[in-house]
Amino acid sequence: MNHHVTSRIALLAAAGMVWWTCESPAQTTQEHVHCSAHTVMPFDMSKTVHIFRMTEDGGIQRVVIRDASAKEQISPIQQHLRQEAERFQQGDYSDPGMLHGKDMPGLKELQTGGSKIKVSYAALSDGAEIVFSTDDKHLLTAIHRWFGAQLSEHGADAKAE
Repeated sequence: MNHHVTSRIALLAAAGMVWWTCESPAQTTQEHVHCSAHTVMPFDMSKTVHIFRMTEDGGIQRVVIRDASAKEQISPIQQHLRQEAERFQQGDYSDPGMLHGKDMPGLKELQTGGSKIKVSYAALSDGAEIVFSTDDKHLLTAIHRWFGAQLSEHGADAKAE
């Protein structure tokens, strides 16, 4: 690794700005998702957390700030999740596909079964949430598989509830 890259990584790490180097040729899936998230999401992954809760009829995906000092992240979270909820309701899951890959577990089923999934958005005081619900057991399984894949691939940027 050259001196410039090493110095940049050390500086960012010391400032608490990065958890992984985004320039490593041998990235794990979690490193890739963390480093590429800005291509899909307008908020800072290091200041936010994705929370996934599977429910009996679907699930709830929340994105919230990690602490009160990151209030500037709330508006971008809300804007992004509102737009994603609108896309998801139309069966458009292209953003998660771009970040996680088109073969992400559950993704194809969600895209083709979008009309059988109710998707709703809600703003929260510390971020926003998207609620997914369906009566279709096949799509319920797809939602749960999709949530599980996101939990795994977001690593330290996500948690189950």
